Amino acid sequence: MNTTLFRANERGSADYGWLKPNYYFSFSQYYNPKRVHFGLLRVLNDDFVAGGGGFPTHPHDNMEIVTIPLSGALQHKDSTGGEGVIKAGDVQIMSAGTGVRHSEFNASSTDPVTLFQIWVFPKEENIKPRYDQRTFDINQRINQWQTVVSPNEADHALWINQDARFSLTKLEAGKSITYTNGFAGNGVFLLNIKGAVTAADTDLNTRDALGISGTDTFTITAKEDTELLAIEVPMGV
Repeated sequence: MNTTLFRANERGSADYGWLKPNYYFSFSQYYNPKRVHFGLLRVLNDDFVAGGGGFPTHPHDNMEIVTIPLSGALQHKDSTGGEGVIKAGDVQIMSAGTGVRHSEFNASSTDPVTLFQIWVFPKEENIKPRYDQRTFDINQRINQWQTVVSPNEADHALWINQDARFSLTKLEAGKSITYTNGFAGNGVFLLNIKGAVTAADTDLNTRDALGISGTDTFTITAKEDTELLAIEVPMGV
């Protein structure tokens, strides 16, 4: 088993007034040669968007873009015709493919929105752009994995153009859970959204993350009530 630790206080950060992001990987003006990607996971931004703030229309291509709101609500609109508001419990995915333009704004003029913005390199390039979003029952992730993004229909998740899976859990204090890869040989970027756990003999506190590879299964034990995101991706680039 190989592990790479990403401590919350070692992330890149910026302050644009309306936007306060924390970067797990090199992005925008933040560059760390040791933090460029984890396998095919290229971007993981922990964003705070003030009321009335947002990202004006801008282009993307050949990237799988997943948005997971943690609080507040985010308004999305793109050139495929995709449009909607997402909030905590929802997950959004956009396959940029041959090219798409989109905007994302805080749906409130006063309340902030917090979210994870995640980019994964695609399996097949230049596909037709597509957009989807879904509301998931958070009670279905208590002490078990709830897969929210997957290419496999059996997972009843949002489709992604990659052999990758995104799974969430709300693990109660003292409980243990095992993660097993959906695709042999993949790595898992385990992000502690909030709480405290031990995973792969490593203690993770709120917003700490651990890149795990070289194994298809590992176990996590919660020291307190904890919420986790597991991003499983191929390790080749």
